[in-house]
Amino acid sequence: MKLRDSAVQPMHALTSLRWPMVVVMTTSLGFGLTACGKKDAQAAGGAPGATPPPPEVIVAVAHRGAVDRTVELAGRTNAYQLSPVIPQVGGIILKRLFTEGADVKAGQPLYQIDPATYQASVDAATAAVQRNKANLAALKVIGQRYQSLVASNAVSKLDYDNAFQQIALSEADLASSEAALRSSQINLAYTTVRSPISGQSGVSSVTPGALVVANQTTPLVNIQQMDPMYVDISQSSADMLKLRQQIQSGSLGKSNNANITLTLEDGSTYPIKGQLQFSNASVDQTTGSVILRAIVPNPSGTLLPGMYVKARIAQGVVHDGILLPQQAVTHDPKGNANVLVVGPDGTVSQRTITLAGTQGNLWIVSDGLQEGERVIVEGLQKAKPGAKVKATEDDPNAPAPNNAPVGAAKPANTDSKAAHA
Repeated sequence: MKLRDSAVQPMHALTSLRWPMVVVMTTSLGFGLTACGKKDAQAAGGAPGATPPPPEVIVAVAHRGAVDRTVELAGRTNAYQLSPVIPQVGGIILKRLFTEGADVKAGQPLYQIDPATYQASVDAATAAVQRNKANLAALKVIGQRYQSLVASNAVSKLDYDNAFQQIALSEADLASSEAALRSSQINLAYTTVRSPISGQSGVSSVTPGALVVANQTTPLVNIQQMDPMYVDISQSSADMLKLRQQIQSGSLGKSNNANITLTLEDGSTYPIKGQLQFSNASVDQTTGSVILRAIVPNPSGTLLPGMYVKARIAQGVVHDGILLPQQAVTHDPKGNANVLVVGPDGTVSQRTITLAGTQGNLWIVSDGLQEGERVIVEGLQKAKPGAKVKATEDDPNAPAPNNAPVGAAKPANTDSKAAHA
């Protein structure tokens, strides 16, 4: 029993020695946290207990004006001219005179068909012409003699008339033989198959030694002119009908901007703008869409026939519209569009707006904002309705979007976003 008590006593002694150490460590930790809090407050830019400065945001000033409403539609590129090369005469292909895939000029020889039989036809027609010319000359001599003899009744009037009838028949034979000669010469010329247009050649369907026939259904090669290019754009008839109704009602003006901007399959923007040419007068019964055709310059050959593209087209003008970057507009669960507006005293308020479409990457606002109001375009996560902010206007020297009114909001710069984040 004594041994057990003696074993417990050192434990109590050790415990009593540890308490002061715990108190000291806790006190030190409290001083450390206090010191860190002071440093954080000083780093925030104010003395301990001071009100933090209002957050900084970037705003765009709303300016009203006529704004083109654009739509983005899918389309396909087509060659400006497409010419299948069909032989006009039959025969054996002796040689191909071009390189597949190379650019060719109008009238350039592409194939050589064996001309032997056609040359023989030309020779025969030439001989027939010469024979008819000689026969006509002989008959004219006889006619001249009869003309001098008929006055003295040395020949009968009947023989005289027959002589001049023979001359007329010989002239007709000569004209017929000359026409046959020209026809044979044309066929001989057709043995050299030439390009009907200037453009890029495709894959040849025949090789030397192949037999071709006149007006065959399979072309020898296709020639495509690809500068400029056609772009056939598809739009649903329902959307076009709605657009026309809006224009007729006056809620939307008619746009005179025929420019289009293409987005390629890789997402890049084609650097050259095209021109809208016309819209088809009928609706495709299988797709329920209307075809719009545009023409686009293609000097570098970037566009190829059959490429899928997206075309941005101006369809209608919104009267007194305001342009805002898309990141400035949020939507609530009911689908209402909202923006944050900074008042003259820096107080933030939420505003519900009406959107009338898009222009590129910008929203078109038709109602809900007044001229000169400042809309937050960067720093939305820092601003709350009722709070105060420090507003900085967007750079007025930044390039305005196409067809935007003077002073309209411009797309925010991603670099400035990173700087103010």
